[in-house]
Amino acid sequence: MTDMAAERRALVDRLGKRGVLVSPGWRRAVEVVPREEFLKPGVFLPESGGCWRAVTPDGVAPDEWARIAYSDQSLTTQLDGQLTADQVAGPVTGVPTSSSTTPVTVVGMIERLDVEDGHRVLEIGTGTGYSSALLCHRLGEDNVATVEVDPGVAGRADAALEAVGFSTWTVTGDGLLGFPRNAPYDRVIATCAVRRIPYAWVRQTRPGGVILSTVGSWPYGTGLAEVTVDEDGDAQGRIVGESSFMQARAQAVVPVSGDLSARTAYADSERAAKVPLTVLDEWMPAFLAQLAAPDAQFVRAVAGDGSPLLYLFDPGRESFAQFTPGDGGWTVRQGGPVSLWDRIEGALIDWRAAGCPGIDTVRLRITQASHLYWIEGASALRWERRLDRG
Repeated sequence: MTDMAAERRALVDRLGKRGVLVSPGWRRAVEVVPREEFLKPGVFLPESGGCWRAVTPDGVAPDEWARIAYSDQSLTTQLDGQLTADQVAGPVTGVPTSSSTTPVTVVGMIERLDVEDGHRVLEIGTGTGYSSALLCHRLGEDNVATVEVDPGVAGRADAALEAVGFSTWTVTGDGLLGFPRNAPYDRVIATCAVRRIPYAWVRQTRPGGVILSTVGSWPYGTGLAEVTVDEDGDAQGRIVGESSFMQARAQAVVPVSGDLSARTAYADSERAAKVPLTVLDEWMPAFLAQLAAPDAQFVRAVAGDGSPLLYLFDPGRESFAQFTPGDGGWTVRQGGPVSLWDRIEGALIDWRAAGCPGIDTVRLRITQASHLYWIEGASALRWERRLDRG
């Protein structure tokens, strides 16, 4: 019979050697909480050709299930907002909509919360419930509230939490609204990405409390924000590093679809790009692009002859930028009331002029009226979004 306790101890050792798991309280939580219980009824593992292979505890040998459960990877637990591993028999396609995030990321974030005994924590995005269980073990179930938007996901997480002995506040609802019933909180942690931190979270956090959340909407250009709430009801802090989570469903981007050539048929301008488009493949430039053009989507396509086509779209502002490669550079065509590439390109030029500072140099301040991002010592690198203007 597979010794799951040994698997947990091995996970603790790996996380400790990586410098991720350092606190005795969290170490004990990882040693005790059975991650495998939060992966039922199964997971989807990626296969070639964009397919997924469903794996359930009863469908593989115990040693194989233990290896999967305690692997250092994120595990997809739901596709297309409804499909679970016990519902399929063969390879399937689909878009991941819920997962159990890699233990390195989960433990790293909860360690960063710097909790103390008696702290009350609000978790946004229950998911499988594994991180909720770690919080319950460390702080006590009465001090933890967790919110999940998907009723099916929330139900499975609640059942798993009950199975391992935690009757915490598991709420089905829109996490962007928080959970005012149990406020104020000492800590708020989001295990999903948001375009911007909702002011509801700030309002529900006590002065001196900390909010930790991934911000941004591009899959590989998001940052982990850590802000502290002050006596005036504002929050200020910085981006502490790169981070990647599934988008909060209420803020999920609707992919641009249809005939892209029709969407970009009429341009107002055409010129050579001053900055190569390939820079958006890098994390920090992609993060800056979202600050400069918050609602823009970066879309990749392929022309009939196989050549790459890159676009920026802001459907709400009916604006686009289209890029085509040429000899020695890129040509950009722009249309609509907002010159998307002009905004992003200007930010990237200013960023280079400032010496290409890293993502951890970005500061932010959240008030009821606006979100302000800036990089100290670089006056041109400053972006404010007035919330009362959309």
